[in-house]
Amino acid sequence: MNNNHKAGFISIIGKPNVGKSTLMNQLVGERLSIITSKAQTTRHRIMGIVNGEHNGQEFQLVYSDTPGIIKPMYELHNSMMEFVHGSLEDADVVLFVTDIFEKYDEEDVIAKLGRNDAPVLLIINKIDLASEEQIQEKTEHWKSILNPREILTISALNGDGVEKVLETVIQLLPVHPPYFPKDALTDKPERFFGAEILREKILTNYKKEIPYSCEVVITEFKEEEDIIRIYAEIYVERPSQRAILLGHKGERIKKVGTEARLAMEEFFQKKIFLQQYIKVESDWRVKKDKLKNFGY
Repeated sequence: MNNNHKAGFISIIGKPNVGKSTLMNQLVGERLSIITSKAQTTRHRIMGIVNGEHNGQEFQLVYSDTPGIIKPMYELHNSMMEFVHGSLEDADVVLFVTDIFEKYDEEDVIAKLGRNDAPVLLIINKIDLASEEQIQEKTEHWKSILNPREILTISALNGDGVEKVLETVIQLLPVHPPYFPKDALTDKPERFFGAEILREKILTNYKKEIPYSCEVVITEFKEEEDIIRIYAEIYVERPSQRAILLGHKGERIKKVGTEARLAMEEFFQKKIFLQQYIKVESDWRVKKDKLKNFGY
């Protein structure tokens, strides 16, 4: 390993729905984080690892996609905010993602940044939906209240400006040997992504409280030569939610299972057998012991 190798942790933070997961997936070049239009989609800290070379210098970037910063209402939310704190404590560089439509109510994010020494890059997302005047106005606003190391404007959805983010991050990273093996893509095991893919399909197929009341646990992940067998438990808080999840004669959950299986086959590049079970665990979002079992 050369003595000029750069490595570091880059924390992606911001409010829900500003495009953090989309940006992370663009930077990593892999779809590691769930992307839907619903708030609180990301519940964990998900690391995406990028190895490469820039102007002859080798690097390893360890990105952390974190839950959107919210005021906690449940024990689950407290756990989600702990993931944010942890990623800020490790960070060598912070990407604070806002978007062109945010209503300047990010005081809680700014307060968290104030307790951190890492350089902050302010990323203004969704510029594909804005005029030059709006972009200029937003940039001036942030210069006046945050004084970030740099302000970068991007469209995470179509990749505009993402290369500039990458170059700026590499410049700010310390010289350090890699933290992870060079072929690693993430710190999460495969079964984690199996659960996230199934949870994503629940998010996109159901409305109201159902997606937020669901947790997915993979109880078995058996990889055979030509197939992966996945057994998943879907937890809800009430019997009525179980009935909604099932749908008439189980049609709705069957549809979710089919969509999840196809997405898993694309992700794992292998044939998937998926078995789903729905269980009721009353008020799991407020029970510390249950949240611990679920990995929070």
